[in-house]
Amino acid sequence: MGGSRRLENMNPDVGPRPSQQPRSEAEKSALGVTQNLFRAFLLTALGAFFVFSLNVNYVWLSAILTLAGLVLGIVVLVRTLKHKHPKLMLFGTISGLVVTAVMCLLILTSALFFNQVSTYQDCSRSALTESAKTQCLTQLENSMPGPLR
Repeated sequence: MGGSRRLENMNPDVGPRPSQQPRSEAEKSALGVTQNLFRAFLLTALGAFFVFSLNVNYVWLSAILTLAGLVLGIVVLVRTLKHKHPKLMLFGTISGLVVTAVMCLLILTSALFFNQVSTYQDCSRSALTESAKTQCLTQLENSMPGPLR
């Protein structure tokens, strides 16, 4: 009989896998803490966006949530790089920090031109037609300072 295969050679789960090393309890604990911080970061970033989109009068709450998200994002980014966590978490953290940076610019702009943005928001809520919405936008543009028109 020619060359019979042994059972050990047919089972791919036998033997050590060099690509996957078993994680220690400390690594698992660090990953768990980082995942919880990542979830909190995502919740604060999404919360800041939704609060901002509700009403410009809540710009202060959106600013607090954005700053908390920025701090959490930096903490998660440092922990992800330090402990060499999965690349997906790194990608999500960097993407969330970009969104948080854009939110910072939106909040700053809304705070600087609070009266104009508030007037525009009230006008656009009551506008039922496209021409009324266009009129609200024209009114916003005319209320802005000269160089920003």
